[in-house]
Amino acid sequence: MKIEELVSQIRHKKSFLCVGLDTDLDKIPKHLLKEDDPIFAFNKAIIDATHHLCVAYKPNIAFYEAYGLEGWKSLERTMEYLNVQHPQIFTIADAKRGDIGNTSTRYARAFFETLNFDSITIAPYMGKDSVEPFLEFSDKHTILLALTSNQGAFDFQTKKVNGKELYKEVLEVSKTYKNSENLMYVVGATKATFLEDIRKIVPESFLLVPGVGAQGGSLQEVCKYGITKNVGLLVNSSRGILYASQGLDFAEKAAEKAKIMQKDMQLELEKLH
Repeated sequence: MKIEELVSQIRHKKSFLCVGLDTDLDKIPKHLLKEDDPIFAFNKAIIDATHHLCVAYKPNIAFYEAYGLEGWKSLERTMEYLNVQHPQIFTIADAKRGDIGNTSTRYARAFFETLNFDSITIAPYMGKDSVEPFLEFSDKHTILLALTSNQGAFDFQTKKVNGKELYKEVLEVSKTYKNSENLMYVVGATKATFLEDIRKIVPESFLLVPGVGAQGGSLQEVCKYGITKNVGLLVNSSRGILYASQGLDFAEKAAEKAKIMQKDMQLELEKLH
């Protein structure tokens, strides 16, 4: 998907919401466990209820790998459903991959070609030759972990190297990579005030922002420091939407939560005009 298509969808839906499909069999409504494929049944219901309110879906790959072959089949079915029924929606493989060239190329083919995701999250620690293989794919996007929302982010990401915080070095160096125009970045909502400095380095790049809601991040703070003229934000919510109800009305309640976020996003978008 081209960035222009993503921006157009954001404008049309008045939303920059990404719904994280972190589907956990221990948390989904119990009646779904009777289904042949409860993970897909849950995902399909969530997608059907929220697709008009969001612009992206982000399956966390670990939640599918945990169930072995059956989980992988559920992921394949979910992606096929999204790509056939809602091809305009941006898809993110939250896989956090990253390895040397040949391995990265295989990872890229798995998620970009076999599963037909629009993007994938990547850990940048191994450097240029672990990232550039992902950047070779036309109209596919590589989302580098820059400054994450977890407490452990302070262990390394904000430590200074040669007088500069490591996450800033990641941002600066990544701009020199071949096809760096295909880069996006993960910046946690719980680090919203850092966005001011981040925007000085990557002023127009799209940022994937987890941590709003359950982790305590503020949408208003994220927009204050991070929004651009082309929006430049995908704000993710997972648990707060997925598990809004454990009853038969789980999809309806998920839609209600998504609608609240969409309305808040609409207010922020109106400030751009």
